Amino acid sequence: MESVAVAGSATQSGDGADRGWRQSRGLPPLGEIFRTIPVTGRGGRRFLSFLGPGYLVAVGYMDPGNWATDLYGGSAFGYTLLSVILLSNIMAMLLQHLAVRLGIATGRDLAQACRDHYSKPTAMVLWLLCEVAICACDLAELIGTAIALQLLFGIPLAWGVALTGFDVLLLLMLQKKGVRMLEALVITLLASIAICFAIEIALVRPDWSGVAAGFVPRAEIWTNPLMLYVAIGMIGATVMPHNLYLHSAIVQSRSYQQTLPGKREALRFATVDSTVALALALLINASILILAAGAFHGSGKVVIEINEAYWLLAPTLGTSIASTAFAVALLASGQNSTITATLAGQIVMEGFTTWRLTPAVRRMLTRGLALAPALFVTIAYGEKATAQLLVLSQVILSAQLPFAIIPLVKFTSDRMKMGEMVAPRWLSLSAWGIGIVIIVLNLKLVWDVVVNG
Repeated sequence: MESVAVAGSATQSGDGADRGWRQSRGLPPLGEIFRTIPVTGRGGRRFLSFLGPGYLVAVGYMDPGNWATDLYGGSAFGYTLLSVILLSNIMAMLLQHLAVRLGIATGRDLAQACRDHYSKPTAMVLWLLCEVAICACDLAELIGTAIALQLLFGIPLAWGVALTGFDVLLLLMLQKKGVRMLEALVITLLASIAICFAIEIALVRPDWSGVAAGFVPRAEIWTNPLMLYVAIGMIGATVMPHNLYLHSAIVQSRSYQQTLPGKREALRFATVDSTVALALALLINASILILAAGAFHGSGKVVIEINEAYWLLAPTLGTSIASTAFAVALLASGQNSTITATLAGQIVMEGFTTWRLTPAVRRMLTRGLALAPALFVTIAYGEKATAQLLVLSQVILSAQLPFAIIPLVKFTSDRMKMGEMVAPRWLSLSAWGIGIVIIVLNLKLVWDVVVNG
């Protein structure tokens, strides 16, 4: 991806943020909410102005696509792979920090930055790849929601898939209320997921000494081929490419001062917000694995599919509450993730192309592209095929990841583009190392799935 970087004139705001870009930045990301949240107060009260975007991002790290690998890892290997969940979340925290840094320093989201840096043909290819990944992400949420509806209410999977198309109405209604309403809904759903898994952990009564030991990396992970394969799947399913685009845009909904001290304060608060939110994602992902380890590993039951875990939990733990809480958490997870996928879709389209679609048209387009294959597979091949479709969606996301990570790390390491807010050398080197590790592991995951089926 060759670039043509030239020094440009200062932006309309006079902050010099267009230096080093092929062209001046265009319209602001998510124009209807751009800098609409005032930053007020001091200290802790001032931090509250920045509270929210991190939780919109965090839902992508605990979506239904992650559940399968966590369930399988816990049921097959006990608590051993908790260290992999911890490592992958640390990687995610660093990459999301870079996304925030890019948005605050340049006034561009990642999609706009790619458009303004690369040639038009290259930018269009990146856009199309990202659109495919967003549809794949929406597909995973759609299937997860349909499975939850089937488990809770007995709705046939095909009908559940069709019903998920109507959640567009709820999202459109909330978007009219502003970004704070969306953030409040997401945080509420996250809290419900956390409560559900707190109930599950209380019921399963895990071996806490084993849990603590699981957070320490073991050589067995690398020497056991099957364990390594599951670990790769966990890392591959954790970092979502659309989250990098989303975070770099949504952080600009805050009306912070466009001075160097103001931007540095915004970066500090936004980083705390996302780090705390991703720590919550870490706890929930770890809880899924701990639940699977405590409920199934000791009895030798290896759980591969989400609905299989639901049917096994009640008889294993001796109460129907376990299964119900599991399904409610899955439903909340699916609904949460659809919100962020839609926002990311809007950001990507507007950033790469400068096209402006109404939220209603954008939402229906994204959901329609995911709904068609899910309905076809469910009706033609049955419920078993939806699990394979869920895996395929994660493979597509994994394949797209390099095309988001490489530009992000490249831009934030460039002093001409970032000015005084360029990433420190140690941070850039760490990001390149993490990016290479994630990319290699994701490519291996894609290769294994394609070759071995």
